[in-house]
Amino acid sequence: MAKGYWIGRVDVQDAEAYKAYVAANATAFAKYGARFLVRGGSFETMEGAARTRNVVIEFPSYEAALACYRSPEYAVAKALRDTAAVSDLIVIEGYDGPQPA
Repeated sequence: MAKGYWIGRVDVQDAEAYKAYVAANATAFAKYGARFLVRGGSFETMEGAARTRNVVIEFPSYEAALACYRSPEYAVAKALRDTAAVSDLIVIEGYDGPQPA
């Protein structure tokens, strides 16, 4: 079964309020087996537009990634994020097929 991922791009507008979101999202992330692969960090925009912060979160499955986003636990966190940042977020199924040689 392919893993699931959240790919987020964020512009934090209120750093103090964003800390409350980070604290609140831990409940949902722990429940659904989330693991951060990218959480901020240095980056270079090679094409297109960027936001100031990037996040990639891995879940055990695509279904778990969707369930986390739709959960009541994450709804509480998202309400906090919505007041502190502007975000783009996709939930995407991982690829588990052949790779280039």
